[in-house]
This record gives sequence, C-alpha cells and structure tokens, in this order.
Amino acid sequence: MEIINSIFKLLAGIGLFLFAMYLIEESIKNLSGRNFKLFLQRITKNKVGAATGGAIVTGILQSSSMVSFMVLAFVGAGVFTMRNAMAIILGANLGTTLDSWVVATLGFKFNIEVVAYPVVGLGRILLILFSNLKTIKYISFFLFGFGLLFIGLSFMKTAMETQVTLFDFSKYAEMSLALFLLIGFIITLMVQSSSVTMALTLSALHVGAINFPIAAALILGSQTGTTIKIILGAIDGNSSKKRIVLGNVLFNIFITLFGFILLHPILSLITNVLNIKDTLIGLVIFSSLINLFAIILFLPFLDLFTRFLGQFFKNAEDLITSFIKHASIAEPITALDLFRRETKYFIHNSMIYNLELFKINTHFLRDQIEFKKINEKTKFNSKTNEEKYDYLKQLQGEIQAFYLKLRPILQTEQFSEINQLISAVRSAMHSVKSIKDIGSNISNLSHSSKDIKYHFFIHNKEETEALYLEFNAFLTLNKTADFDNFQEVFKTIETNYSKALNDFYTDAQQTMVENIDITTIINFNRELFTSNKAMLMAIKDFLLKEKEAEEFNIIPIYKT
Repeated sequence: MEIINSIFKLLAGIGLFLFAMYLIEESIKNLSGRNFKLFLQRITKNKVGAATGGAIVTGILQSSSMVSFMVLAFVGAGVFTMRNAMAIILGANLGTTLDSWVVATLGFKFNIEVVAYPVVGLGRILLILFSNLKTIKYISFFLFGFGLLFIGLSFMKTAMETQVTLFDFSKYAEMSLALFLLIGFIITLMVQSSSVTMALTLSALHVGAINFPIAAALILGSQTGTTIKIILGAIDGNSSKKRIVLGNVLFNIFITLFGFILLHPILSLITNVLNIKDTLIGLVIFSSLINLFAIILFLPFLDLFTRFLGQFFKNAEDLITSFIKHASIAEPITALDLFRRETKYFIHNSMIYNLELFKINTHFLRDQIEFKKINEKTKFNSKTNEEKYDYLKQLQGEIQAFYLKLRPILQTEQFSEINQLISAVRSAMHSVKSIKDIGSNISNLSHSSKDIKYHFFIHNKEETEALYLEFNAFLTLNKTADFDNFQEVFKTIETNYSKALNDFYTDAQQTMVENIDITTIINFNRELFTSNKAMLMAIKDFLLKEKEAEEFNIIPIYKT
C-alpha cells in the first residue's frame, strides 16, 4: 500500500509541477508577451545577438517550446531569416536551464514550503478579489504557479525518499548509461517538459536513488524529448517552418550525442577541476555546460548549417492557394481566370467560417463538388475556428500578393475585373472579421438561461442561415445575379437588422435586462449587420459587371 501511495504522490507532484509551469508561462506571456516579441525582433540582427536573445527570453519565459513556436510564427511570416531563427533556438536551449538552477538551489537547499504555501494562498486570494484586472490576474497566476512549483517538487522528493526505503536501487548502477539516456527521452516525450525531467532527476539524485552519471544521462535524453511538440506544430507549416524544426531536432540530437560521448570527461571537469561536490549543483552545471558548448561549436558553422537545411523540403507547398499557386503571369488571361476561381473559393470558405461560428450546418456548402476535394486535401473543414481564421488570413495575403504581380501586365479593360475580384476578397475577409469579433457574444447568447437573450440569438441564427442560402444561390447560379435581386437581399439585411433591434427594445421594456446584456446585444446586432452587408458586397463584386457593381456601391457602410 505504501508503494502505491508513493507512486500516486509522485504522479501528483508531476501534475502540480506541470500545472505550475503552465501558470508561470501564461502569466509572463500575458504580462510581457509583446515586449518579448519586439525584443526578439530588435536583437536578431546577427547570430550572436539572436542566440543571446533566445537564451534571455527563454530564461525569463521558462519555456523553450514557447520560444520555438514564437520563432516558427516569425519565420512563417518572413520576419526572421533561417540563420537567425536557428540561432535563437540554440540560445533557447541554454535559457531553459535557468529553471533548473532555481529548483536545485531553492527547492533542495531550503524549506521552501514555508514560503510556497503562503504564496499559493496569496495568489488565490488575489485571483478571487481582482480577477477582472488583467495585470493583477496574471500576477496572481505567477504567485500561484511559483508556489505550486515547489509544492509539486516536495511531493516528488517525498515520493522518491519512500521509494529508496522500499527498493534497492544500487543494482541499477551497473546498467548501461545508454538505457538511462533512452529513459530520459521517453519521460520527456511523455510529459513534454524537460523541466519536469530535471526535477524528477534532481529528486532521485537528492535521495541517492541514482548516481551522478546516471542523472547526467537522463538529462541528456531529455534534450531531444521536447522536440515532438514543435514537430507536431510544423506538420502543416511551410517549408521554412519544417526546416527550422528539422534543424532543432538535429541540434538536440547533436547535443545528446556530444554530451554522451564526452560524459565522463565533462563530469570529471565538474567534480575535479571545478571542484563541485554538490551533485545537484553539478547536474545543473552539466546541463548548462553542454548547451553552452554546443552553441560555441555550432555558431561558427551556422551559415553552413542553414544552407544544409535549405536542401530539404524543396517540394513542400509554401502556398495554400489552390488555383493561382501554379499560375504564370506570362499567360495573363489564364492567370486572371484562375484568380477568379481563387476568389470564389475564398468567398466559399469565408461563408463556411461564418456559419460554423453560429453553429449552423454547412453541408450545403461543404458538399459542393467544386471545392469539396480541395477542402478535403487542405483539411479546411477539420480545422478549429481559430485555425480556419488564420488559414483565411494567409489565403487573403497570398491572393493580394498575386494581384499585385498580375495587375500591371493586364490590359486596361481587364483592370475593372481584377479590381472587383480583389475587392470581393477584402469584403469577404471583412465579413469574417466582424463575425470573429462577436464570437464570444455568440457563445454568451446561445448558452444564456435568459429567454430574451436566447430567443434573440435563435432569431438571428435562423435569419443568417436563410440569408446564406440566398448567397449560395447567387454563387451557384441558381438565382439570377442582377442589380434588382441584390437590392432585394440588401433590403432583407436592413429589415432583419432593424426588426431584431426594435423587437429587442420592446421585449426589454417588459423584462429586467442588465445594462451589460443590452450593450452585448446591440454590439452583436451591429457587427452581424456589418458582416452580412460585407458578404453581400463580396458576392456583388464577384458576380456583377462593372457598371452594375458601381451603382450598387451606394449601400451605406455603417448603420447604428
């Protein structure tokens, strides 16, 4: 029974430690996330600065994975070069050892629980009293996480002490260090945190369950275990992202092999030359040294390394466009035709996004043969709402870039067509943005226990579904796309807006409604009106001829 209790305590300690790391990461990210990004952009003018910046930012954020994801995003956006991105990641591996220093010096040298429990209590009290204030909220997250970090560590230490009294670990000391290298990799692969592996290893080393070389082998194995997280994050990324991930994996494998081959000389350097007798401090020094040595060895060859990475993923599809991806502006007429198809595809997926945010069944759009296979290939329908929005933003950017290349070589009579098409893309994105902005309102209203709010949402949901069926009828040519029919649909949009608002005012006079709910409903109704109008304008620009489209532009932009 005591064995089971100690295992449960160990698992609880790991869980608390992971949760604490999450809270600390979230707090620092929200308190200073933008400043760190700006700092990274400023300091990455050369590879030494990039490596230094990666170490500093990771040392503060205490998440090399988070910094790696940040770098992937910047690489995808073209902000960082491959060389500087790799330099940042090299520095990030060193920066993450700061947490190990904190754990080794405070967690095992002092009775940190005396401080940890009051800090957790203070953090929780602040969260209850000031949860509506962002700064105080994330300060409380930090305090709560800091306290839980050492409480979790205490659980792990206690569990390890119990295991030592129940098992004879001395027989494992004769086993191959390569096995412990693999164990360190597997543990980190499972928990996806090298900090947890370090905490577990320090706990085992502290109570004498393992010796110094075994502990070092475990830590070496953890170097590569965390890479799976960013590998998964770049599966659907462009070739630059994939090269960065490959570089990160190869670098971590190099660190592991480099440290393992020179394991005993490095340990001898720590214990005999540096005269470090405390194995806990020695282990943290070992982790820091191998990362520092790897940076020193890699930086001179970083240009060569990035050129090597450039040989991979040459056939990866960097562009997500489906029709203009392989279009050549040397054939402008064909390119313009493909641009038209891409525009229609963009409007189609924008409509799917808007309806799905409303939880409206989109089978009538998803099942259309014209785009069904494309969306199956791009996995658009299986993406989350946030992923769909990012996909549409990237798609808009690529369409806009192609427009800028194609427009100068078109004949004058084709200007109006391509200008209408790019206007249609912008209007569709405007519609999507308006719906995204009321995403929280949609959730609030659709789950409300107040009849006045719920019925208001259901009414607008039904009107939106009917409206999008009309939009689709235009696009599939099941309804004539002319000025009169578009004017009729616009009048319907205006009527829906005014009637919904007036009906709500009437109901609000007879029911107690909180001021915040009134504001929510008014904002929701206005953004929905703006979105529906923008989508109509997109379809109008896509389908109508220049003269009719210009006449239709008398539609007002705003109405409150």
